[in-house]
Amino acid sequence: MKAKLALANGAVFTGESFGAEGETAGEVVFNTSMIGYQEVLTDPSYCGQIVTMTYPHMGNYGINPEDFESSKPQVAGFVVREYSKFYSNFRATESLGDFLKRNDIVGIEAIDTRKLTRMIREAGAMNAVISTTDLDDASLVRKAKAFPSMSGLDLAKIVTTKKSYRFPQNGKTDFKFRVVAYDYGIKTNILRKLYERGCDVTVVPANTSADEVLKMDPDGIFLSNGPGDPAAVTYGIDNIGQLIGKKPIFGICLGHQILALAAGAKTFKMKFGHRGANHPVKRLSNETVEVTSHNHGFAVDPNSLPADYEVTHIDLNDDILEGFRHKSLPLFCVQYHPEASPGPHDSDYLFDDFIKMMEDVKVETR
Repeated sequence: MKAKLALANGAVFTGESFGAEGETAGEVVFNTSMIGYQEVLTDPSYCGQIVTMTYPHMGNYGINPEDFESSKPQVAGFVVREYSKFYSNFRATESLGDFLKRNDIVGIEAIDTRKLTRMIREAGAMNAVISTTDLDDASLVRKAKAFPSMSGLDLAKIVTTKKSYRFPQNGKTDFKFRVVAYDYGIKTNILRKLYERGCDVTVVPANTSADEVLKMDPDGIFLSNGPGDPAAVTYGIDNIGQLIGKKPIFGICLGHQILALAAGAKTFKMKFGHRGANHPVKRLSNETVEVTSHNHGFAVDPNSLPADYEVTHIDLNDDILEGFRHKSLPLFCVQYHPEASPGPHDSDYLFDDFIKMMEDVKVETR
C-alpha cells in the first residue's frame, strides 16, 4: 500500500506502507544505530516522535519480547529505507511489520532516508505526518505544520507509571540498598542494572512528591530518562529541588536535565539532537573516551551551572554537556544511556558509582 511522509517544511516523500494503516504525526528525528530497533521502538523517550533509522536494512532479526525497554512501542511512527519481510533469529516470535501492525504503529519504507536525514541535519528536527489514508501533499503538509511543537510539551506525564511498583516482584529479599526511581519514561534495562547490584527498586510516578519519597526513606534516588521538554516538567523540577542534599541522587537523560533545572541551570532544544549507539563521550576525570548510546533532543547549558557543580562528561562530536556532579553533595548525572551498553561496558561504572555513593552515605550516618 502506498504511504506518504510529509514534513512541516513542505517536503513530501512517497513510499510503501508497513505496519499499521492510518495516519500519525510527531517530531521526525533520526537514529544512527545499525541494530537495536526493538529497543528504539519501545523506549518511552521516543514518545511523540517519528523515528527514522539511517541504517538502510531493518527487520532482519524480527521481534522478541526479551529485548523490550517497556511493555509496548512508544514511537509515533517508524521510517526505514528497506523493511525485511523475512526474519531469522532463534528468539524471534514475529516480524517487525506484524509487531507494528499489532500495536497500531504506522510505518513507511522505500523512501530515501539519507536525503531525509540530511534534511533534518540541515533544517533541524521538525514535525511530520505519515499517512496511508490521505495522500494529498498539501493537506499532509498543513497537518504537519499544525501539529504542536516538542518545545513546551510535558510527555513524562503520558508515559509514567500510574501507580508505584517494585522491580521485579520475584520474592528476592537479600537487597543491600533501597532505591526510589522516578519514572519519567524509565527503560527496563536501567532497572535490571540497579537490581543486579543489589538494589530493591520502587518505581514511582513522575509527580510523586518529595515528602512521599522521603517517607519511604530510600538509600538513594534515581531519576529516569523520558520524552519531551524538561522545562515543562515543572512538578519534577520542584520535587527534585527539595530532594537535593537529602539523599544520594543519580539521573540519566531527562533525569539529568530535570536535575540541572532543579539546581538552577538552564536547558535548550538542540537542532537535531543525539540519537544513536556510537557517540564518543570524554570522561574528564581521567581523559578516557566512552562509546555511548544517546537519545536526547534537549541539552543542559554548561555555562548556566551554579558554581558548586562541575562538568564531568562532554560529547566529542559537538562539545555538548553529557554529565555533571555536585562538588560536595552525593549527586551526579549523565545525559547519555549507560544501560544501553554500546561499548559494551564503557559506562557501567556509573551504576557502580551510585552504589558506592549510597555506601559512603550509609557509613557517614552510622
